[in-house]
Amino acid sequence: MRGAEHDHGVVDLAHELPAGARSVGHMQELAALAENIAREAGDLARRRRAEGVTVAASKSSLADIVTEADREVEALIRRRLARARPGDGFVGEESGASRGTSGITWIVDPIDGTVNYAYGIPHYAVSIAAVTGEPIPEEWMPEIGVVHNAATGETFTGIRGRGARIGQTRLRVSMPPSAGALLATGFGYDPAQHDSDLARIRAVMPLARDLRRAGAASLDLAYVAAGRLDGYFEKGLQPWDHAAGGLLVTEAGGVMGGAPAGRPGRELVIAAGPQTYELLRAAIDR
Repeated sequence: MRGAEHDHGVVDLAHELPAGARSVGHMQELAALAENIAREAGDLARRRRAEGVTVAASKSSLADIVTEADREVEALIRRRLARARPGDGFVGEESGASRGTSGITWIVDPIDGTVNYAYGIPHYAVSIAAVTGEPIPEEWMPEIGVVHNAATGETFTGIRGRGARIGQTRLRVSMPPSAGALLATGFGYDPAQHDSDLARIRAVMPLARDLRRAGAASLDLAYVAAGRLDGYFEKGLQPWDHAAGGLLVTEAGGVMGGAPAGRPGRELVIAAGPQTYELLRAAIDR
């Protein structure tokens, strides 16, 4: 794989981007901002994990938890973005949404893989995306995607139209494997959905070499982009779960789809290289 192009140009991060404007230099600066904040947020999450995790609340079910660290990390990200980009909007998993005036909205999952985090499993991530357009998933356009694996220190970055990378290495989705695809999935927190989750797995297993269920959607998507996984599918994801990772996949030559209306959404997310995607889509639709 060839190395990624080096960032260039200097842009004042406090300058608001007019709606619809997309200078390459400005997007590179936004990506650098997101990377720096994601790494700082990951450092904070790791420190809090070492100090001991406190579960703050359950959300949709007893299994769907939020820790005090989730809230603290998101507050840090929100402060840093507001300081650098005061006119931008913000949509966060823990602190809700605010509309901006610049045409840019940040979509943030402060600790994706909270259950892993709470149990001390070193597989969780900070996910930060920047989108343009209306700040609703059906209408926005992802522009920047950063997924930072706080446990390993790896940072995956994508810029629309400029590719995706880890460090200076360009990411590419895998070619269709002859021995079956290494696939990943997840289960929703609603026990009533588990039968349909298992049925979906049965439908795709004839395509699979093996199946992974690692517990952090943003990292599953980053791994699809990097060719570490051949495909990923899951029902019940929120927009912040896939906004950044989905851009990584498409910028690495892959396909992001699902439902409703063929877009990645609450009903289904599918991510893979083009040929593997079609096989997954057909198996799930049968």
